[in-house]
Amino acid sequence: MNASRIALVTGANQGLGRALTEGLAARMSPDDLVLLTGRDQRRVADAADAVAQLPGTRSRVQGRVLDVSDTGAVTALAEDLRARYGGVDVVISNAVARVLPEESQAARADEFIDVSNTATHAILRSFGPILRPGGRLLVVASSLGTLGHLDPRLHHLFDGASLDQVESAVESWRSRIHDKTAEEAGWPRWLNVPSKVAQVAAVRAVAAERRERDLATGTLIASVCPGMVDTATSRPWFSDYSRAQSPARAARAVLDLVFAEPVDPALYGELVRFGKALPWHGGTPPVEQDRLLTP
Repeated sequence: MNASRIALVTGANQGLGRALTEGLAARMSPDDLVLLTGRDQRRVADAADAVAQLPGTRSRVQGRVLDVSDTGAVTALAEDLRARYGGVDVVISNAVARVLPEESQAARADEFIDVSNTATHAILRSFGPILRPGGRLLVVASSLGTLGHLDPRLHHLFDGASLDQVESAVESWRSRIHDKTAEEAGWPRWLNVPSKVAQVAAVRAVAAERRERDLATGTLIASVCPGMVDTATSRPWFSDYSRAQSPARAARAVLDLVFAEPVDPALYGELVRFGKALPWHGGTPPVEQDRLLTP
């Protein structure tokens, strides 16, 4: 990696994103810069100040306001970082929309898809081209992001798809939700499964185009599953939290992947959980009424 590095984390005000920011700031060098991003200016500023003052922090830390669901804002930030610093070295796409079990999945679909999927596409398109040699671009997903968790009727939409095709599949899914025809086409009511599969498919699409040159320069693009994490977003969905990790502990495995040298070709473009790639075609569609699943 470059001597002076630039790192960015989305959805970083709290929970896993905050822990990832703290871990980067602790492991990077004094000349490096970690950008903590989120939607609310005051919360971003307060969080960045708090991380900067932690005893273990070594690098510089700054807050940047970023609404990841605003594709134009994502593009503008990437262009700004390219102009200021010549590119970025670490990007961790972590933002997620919080949906409670008692809320209608369909009613929250647009926000959920915009934050999880439209944002993922924008980050891959905007930050992929400015990722410097030796960099890391990771999208936080979950083990539900393997293809086997979807109805087989939908597999062709994501298996071997380009980024444009993944985006088209996501928008088709969104339209079917609005038309109330999603379930008859095989889409589950629970938004998390198709959303995570689409995130992983998007990463795989970009990685497939870049694999040879990225591996030659020690660059890594992958999706990551941090496991069950005790956060405000995930806690309402689980009845048993005995195996849940603190955000700091969950961040550790993700950060180990960021700083691992050399890049393991077996992990490039894959969904990585605790240092191992999960089989893309693995998993089975979840039973609709059994939503309390381990990430």
